[in-house]
Amino acid sequence: MNIRVFFYKYKFTIILLSIMTLITIPVLSSGQTSIEGVLLLKGTMVFTLIIVGMAAGLLGGWIGTGGCSVMLPVLHFWLGFPAPIAVGTTLFAVIFTALSGGYGHFKQKNLDKRVALWMGGAGIFGVILGSWLFTFLSSKSALLGCIIGVVFLWPSFRMIWEGIVGYKKAKTPADKATPNQVQTINGDPAKLSIFGAVVGTLTGIVGLGGGYALVPGLIYLFKAPVYITMGTSLAIMLPMAIVGGSIKLAQGYVFLGAALLMAMGTIVGAQVGAATIKRFKPYTLKLIFGIYFLYVAIKFIGNYVGISIW
Repeated sequence: MNIRVFFYKYKFTIILLSIMTLITIPVLSSGQTSIEGVLLLKGTMVFTLIIVGMAAGLLGGWIGTGGCSVMLPVLHFWLGFPAPIAVGTTLFAVIFTALSGGYGHFKQKNLDKRVALWMGGAGIFGVILGSWLFTFLSSKSALLGCIIGVVFLWPSFRMIWEGIVGYKKAKTPADKATPNQVQTINGDPAKLSIFGAVVGTLTGIVGLGGGYALVPGLIYLFKAPVYITMGTSLAIMLPMAIVGGSIKLAQGYVFLGAALLMAMGTIVGAQVGAATIKRFKPYTLKLIFGIYFLYVAIKFIGNYVGISIW
C-alpha cells in the first residue's frame, strides 16, 4: 500500500490524530501535568495511558462501546485516580473514541442513523440530569464505585448467557454474518427516546459512555443485529460524551492531559476494532463483553465492601 492510498484510506484518523497532537502538546507543555491524588504525567505514565487508550479503543470497536470499561477501572484501581476524577477523565476521553470508532463503523455501514438520532438526542437531556446528580456523589468515591459495579451486573450476566447459548448454536444461520444481513433496527421513536434518556442519565452519573447499556439494550429490547448495534451504539454515545465530558471538565473532574493521551490511543484502537469486527462471531463478542464486565462489576462492588480483587 503506497502513501497516497494509505492516506486516502485512513485520512480521517490521520487528521483527527494530528488535531489531537496539536491540542495535547500545549496542554502537556503548560506544566499542568498533575492533579490532586494522581501521579505526574511523565515518561512511563504517558506511555501507559496511550496503551490503555489503544486497548480501550480496540475493545470498543469490537463490542460497540467507548472503551470506558477498560479505561475507568484501570485509572481507578491500577493508576490510583480518585473515583470522581477517573469518571470525568474517562468520559472526556470517550468523546474521541466514539468519534473515531463511530466513523469507522459508518464506513463499514454498521450504523442505523435513525436510531442514533433519536437515542442520541434524548440522551443529551439525560446526561445533563445525570451530571447534576453526580455532584452529590462525587465526594463519596466508594459509593460511586459501587453504583458503577451494580450498573455493570445486568449486561454482564445477559451477555455471558447469550454468548454461551450462541456458542452451542454456532452452526445456525443467525450466528453467521452474511452480505444480506439486516441493516436496520426496529423501534418506536418514543421508546428509543426513553431508553436513550435513561442511558444518558446513567452516563452523567457513572461517567461511562453508555455502551454497557446501549449494546445489550439494542440487542435485547429492540432486536438489533449485532454488527449494526456496534456502530449505532458509538454514534449514540458521541453527543452524550461531548455534553457529559464538557460538563465534567467544567466541574473540575477531568485530568485533561491524561484524557487527551488516552484519547489519542483510542483513536487508533477504535479504527482497528471497527475494521476487524466482522472477523468475529456475534456470540464471541457477547462472551468477551460479558466476562469483562462481570469482572469489573465484582471489582467495584468488592472495593466498596472492603474486599480487594486484583
